[in-house]
Amino acid sequence: MAQDIIDGINPTRMELLSLKNRTKLAVKGHGLLKEKRDALIKEFFDILDRVKGIRENAELSLKEANEALVEAQIAMGDLAVRKAALSVKESIDVEITSRSVMGVAVPVTNVKMEERSIIDRGYGFADTTIQLDEAAKKFEESLKYLIELGEVEKTIFLLAEEIESTKRRVNALEHIMIPRFQNTEKYIDMRLQEMERENFVRLKMIRSTMEKNEKAAAAAEAAKNAEA
Repeated sequence: MAQDIIDGINPTRMELLSLKNRTKLAVKGHGLLKEKRDALIKEFFDILDRVKGIRENAELSLKEANEALVEAQIAMGDLAVRKAALSVKESIDVEITSRSVMGVAVPVTNVKMEERSIIDRGYGFADTTIQLDEAAKKFEESLKYLIELGEVEKTIFLLAEEIESTKRRVNALEHIMIPRFQNTEKYIDMRLQEMERENFVRLKMIRSTMEKNEKAAAAAEAAKNAEA
């Protein structure tokens, strides 16, 4: 099977020099992209190790919060719990910034949540129970885990996308572009050698023809002089 080369290439020394420079840049870029890919994969698995623990904490916290909510509904009734929930004030402030991981902007959350009393939450003492207080406290704790889980899962998603994109670029350079550049270099070098051989043969034939003509002219001149 014929080797893949760049279409429409001119087999000249200038083109060969330009192509060698492009090959060097491609090889350098390939190395840098491999380093980036490896660093992203390391970061990906470092964060992946954190996810399991965060998810387990979030699931456990939500389970405890739901159990406390059921107890509150049994003690107070579903309607009373809903009424109390409507009077609860917002308790959390989330600031979202970003950091760069090998050029990938991933989210960073800063959660501001103060531990609140019953009065701070907004509902009163008269028509609520301690089970509701416990449920509210558990759900507030769950929010922190859920926000942290959202941060790391989004980070994993973004890193996975960038890893896949970087892998495609590395493979394209390694298996398509660099071999194509190298094959084209060989093709140009081969054509230049062929052209040099053709020129050498052509010059040799011209020289041989010139020598024959010179000898013929000298013979004719000698014959002319002999007749005279």
